[in-house]
Amino acid sequence: MDCKTEEDIMKLIKEDVWMMDILKTAKMLHLPDWWICAGFVRSKIWDNLHGFEERTRLEDIDVIYFDPTNLDESVEKKYEEILKDLRMDMPWSVKNEARMHLKNNIQPYQSCVDAISKFPETATALGVKLNEMDEIILTAPCGIDDAINGIIKPSPQFLNSRGAIEIFEARLLQKNWKQKWHMLQIEEIYQK
Repeated sequence: MDCKTEEDIMKLIKEDVWMMDILKTAKMLHLPDWWICAGFVRSKIWDNLHGFEERTRLEDIDVIYFDPTNLDESVEKKYEEILKDLRMDMPWSVKNEARMHLKNNIQPYQSCVDAISKFPETATALGVKLNEMDEIILTAPCGIDDAINGIIKPSPQFLNSRGAIEIFEARLLQKNWKQKWHMLQIEEIYQK
């Protein structure tokens, strides 16, 4: 399938039984302003771009939510345990974006979509969830063009924040995405 629009991405996910099962499992937590984001969505798009029949293994499944009334990290761990009880074969990671500014020493986020907009790469700034009728909702605050075209570049937040570009560059080395997805293009000024 050739992904060109947000609707194409949502169709790609809807037709993936495994992804829909993961989304339905996360939905069972009834978290406020929840999303599954980052590599869960981006890797599906890049696998599709490369024509992979088999999915690329995910390091984790990032479930995020926004609850400013309880910033206790142990609550996130409890949610991870619930998810592991439901699907123990999945590498769940649960984070309350209402507290992540404390960890990252930045201004507080206003919502999960605000947090996603400030992810390191534009192609990673994606999230999906299910509505009440189990229809897919996609958020792409930095747009989808970089993800569907296999372009890796820093998000505006990382491009314009002091010291953030070093984090972006370290992620490029650590993640080594081009080894998995050979057609990816790193924006030229960031190639080392």
